[in-house]
Parts: sequence; structure tokens; C-alpha cells
Amino acid sequence: VSRAKPEDDEYWNSSKFKAFTFDDDDDEFSRLKESKRAVNSILVDDDDDEEEEDGVERVSWSGEPVGSVQSFPYSLLLSLLSVLHLDAHQFLFVCRHLLVGEGNRLHDLSPEETVRRMQKGRAFSLEKFRSLQDKLLLLDEAVAVYDGNLITAVLIYLKKSLSKEILFRELMARDVALRHYVHYLKEMGEQKLLVELMKALGRTEDMALMQYKEHLNIKDEGQRRDFLKSCLGLPFSQDDATHVQDHYTLLERQIIIEADAEIFKKFPRKASILNMPIITTLYYSCFYHYGESEGTYSSPENIRKTFRISEKQYILTALGARAKLKSWFDVDSLFNTKNWLGYTKKRSPIGFHRVVDILQKNSAPVNVLQEYVNLIDSPELKLSVALKYKCHDIVINTYRDLKDRQELVVYREKLERDSPEYRKIQELLNNVQIRWKN
Repeated sequence: VSRAKPEDDEYWNSSKFKAFTFDDDDDEFSRLKESKRAVNSILVDDDDDEEEEDGVERVSWSGEPVGSVQSFPYSLLLSLLSVLHLDAHQFLFVCRHLLVGEGNRLHDLSPEETVRRMQKGRAFSLEKFRSLQDKLLLLDEAVAVYDGNLITAVLIYLKKSLSKEILFRELMARDVALRHYVHYLKEMGEQKLLVELMKALGRTEDMALMQYKEHLNIKDEGQRRDFLKSCLGLPFSQDDATHVQDHYTLLERQIIIEADAEIFKKFPRKASILNMPIITTLYYSCFYHYGESEGTYSSPENIRKTFRISEKQYILTALGARAKLKSWFDVDSLFNTKNWLGYTKKRSPIGFHRVVDILQKNSAPVNVLQEYVNLIDSPELKLSVALKYKCHDIVINTYRDLKDRQELVVYREKLERDSPEYRKIQELLNNVQIRWKN
């Protein structure tokens, strides 16, 4: 039976039901309210007349006829919902299927009629569809009505009644059902079956990534390291393989560094380094292990080369760590370079105005700040930074070089009288040899 397909391709992600939105965060309170409404709709059936016309005899879980399904404990239904982690509407389908007896009328229903009854929330039976052909027709009918909850309810039945090999094979030709099945397995946490499905689909890279993500469930760092090592041979893409290798190497390195407890006595740390990002590990190394030989695992240079950290990122990280410790000599060493004649000069890949910002945030003394402000190439930017951080000598010298007498007068009024900077401006203003422009 052909049906018009909705034109909006995003339909599958726009369902109002929680279990079939792919990106929403869990809202336990909303799910509980929805669950109670679903259970209440089971306990109070508004469709009694239609059910009687179908000649359906209600049965209890023990198989004995009962007058009403209200005899089934409300709390147990909620418990089942919680354990199964099902969307309330999926749970409603399952409960109706389990609570309602399989009368002759239900056994005579076609796949299309069964799906229609499921849509209306009426009694239905899936167990009657025993042949593979009937089961697939049922799935196709559920897909055709564009109801994600129906599709998942049928998939749950097929998962129970078909071998995984047959189910995987048939899903390969049914993209919509496949996507719902993948999402269902993720929601249910059936990682092993999901990995097998990805492998059967030939999606080996996806399979490898899913297996790799299992490390998130491992709490012990030693076991996590060993698990990551076992993942190195999986068929990742080139970029993912590099990432996994780096992850393993980093954790292995962190475990070694973490064992050195002696160094923390002088500078107590706030947190463990284990499972921290690479840049956090580099900062940690620059703080606690700066100056160690490159051959040691914990040295900044070793970490820099092992994880291919750029010069710019390395300078930023090391500068922050050494400035935090007020180690101004080490700060200098970061920027000192020698030219081919053997002369030393300072060079920075990050711009000296940023260096000054970091030094100031770490309470560097004025003489240190002024040294790096003087290294800023742009005269306008240099003056701006000098004014911002009150590097008086640089401001005064800049106005002097610009022959700007008026700005010197204005700046003088911002200084304390008889301060060295105030007297310096007075001497410049009284110097008749300077040809001021204003």
C-alpha cells in the first residue's frame, strides 16, 4: 500500500517523543510524568466498547482471565519502565501487547491492520507474525506510517524473534528502520550488539570507534591504559588512529608522571593529572618539570615533541606556567634566540603584546613588563600597552621621540609630584634643545 511520504527530510528528528530525538538531554522529571500518563492510559481504557466488539478476553500475567487490567500493580509497571529505559509510548505498546490476550480477532489481523491498531492505541498482537515474510511486512508497514515509536516497537519484537544475522541482513535494505535500530541499541546501552551490527554492515571504522568509546566506562587508569593499548590495532581511519595512539601514549605518560609525589610538597597541586588533556599535561610539566632533560618522559620538550605541539601553543603554555612561579629568568629563556653571528635577541611567535598581557596577569614587576613592552614593533600599539600598564618610562620616551609636548604635559599631571617620572618630564619640558611640534 503506497502512502505519501512527508517532504521534510528532518521529520525523523522532529518527533515529540523523547526516545527518538537524537540530541536532547535526558529530562528525568519529564520522562516520569510521561511514564505515568502512559501507564494511566493502560489502567483506564477509553476504548472498552471497541475491545468488547473484538471479543478480546483480558488475561493477567499468570494467564488467568481478569475483569480489568487494573489488577496489575501500578508500581510494578513504573519499575519495568525504569529498568527497560523505554520511551513511555513504546512502553505503552509493549504493555498492551503483554496485557491483552490473543483472541481470534487479533490473530486474523493483517500487518497493515495491526499497525493501524497500534497507532490508535488499541489491543494488538505481534506474536501471530511468525514467518519471516510476515515480520518484514509488519516492519515495512510501521516504516510506511512514519511513526518512530511503532518502528521501534516492531524492532523490539524482531530482535527477540529473529537471529541477529537475519535481522542485520534485512535491516541493510531498510535504511529508516536501521537508523532507528542503531539509536535503540545506543539508548539501551547494548554496545556489544551495536559493534557487531556495524561490523556486519561493513562500517569497520564506526565499529572501531564504538569499541574505543568503551574506555569511558573504565574507572581504573591502569585497566583503561591496557584497554586503549588493545584498541591500537582496530581499523580506524588515519586521523582516528593517530588520536587513539596519542590517547594511549598520553595516559601512559600521565601514570608515570603521577607517581612522582615528592615534587608536590613544595607546590601542592589542586588535582590529579590523570585523564587530563594534552595541553593541561604540558602546563603541568612546565610547572613541575621545567629544565629536565629531553630524554625524560615528564620534561616539557619530550611532551612537546611526542604530541607534536606547535611552537605557538608551547610558548603560550610554558609562559603561563613559568610566570605563575615568578621565574622571570625562565621567561627570558623562552624568547632568547641566537643569530648566525652568535648575538642573542628576543623573538616570539605570539606577539609581544600578548606576552605582556600574560606577564601582567601574573604580577610581573615593572622592569620585566617594560622590557617586553619595548619589544612591541608597532609604535601605536607599544604606546597603548604602556599606557594601559603604566610603564611610565616608555610612555615618556615615546612622547619625547614624537616631539609631543602637549601629551607630556597631560601625562605629567597623572603622576605624583617629586616622583622620578614627574621630574624626568620636567627636565624634558625645560630642555631648549628639543624642537617640539606643539
